[in-house]
Amino acid sequence: MAELILDGARSIEGTEAEMFSVEDLDSDYIDSADAVILGCPTYEGSLSWQMKRFLDSPGVKLAGKLGAAFASQNWPGGGGADFTEMTLIAGMLVHGMLIYSGGITQGEPYLHFGAVSARSPEGIYAQRCLKLGQNIASKAREIFGE
Repeated sequence: MAELILDGARSIEGTEAEMFSVEDLDSDYIDSADAVILGCPTYEGSLSWQMKRFLDSPGVKLAGKLGAAFASQNWPGGGGADFTEMTLIAGMLVHGMLIYSGGITQGEPYLHFGAVSARSPEGIYAQRCLKLGQNIASKAREIFGE
């Protein structure tokens, strides 16, 4: 999912984007970024402990950045990915981020809270990942300029 979102962001002219694990992120890069998209797998109906630890860290500098969420779930019938996204969004709001997905305003495929995929994203799930990256990169350019 993250690689597709990254591809979507990079498809917007002039966008510089990188991907990091919360276990091995470049704090300087995050500090200088206009937008940060957070995502994780869904465990027991909520976000991973690694992402929770990241969001609970006092040194995280996300205020004023554009933010978005994505989540994976292992069960196609539902596994809590929407709740995981809302928990990610809540954490981003606490850190002072501006949250955006594009919702239904940017055409199909629609994104509500962010991108969700059961297992490896294919078809419409892959399209939503690409669209999320494109939407965030476009909105960041609109808000923050080049």
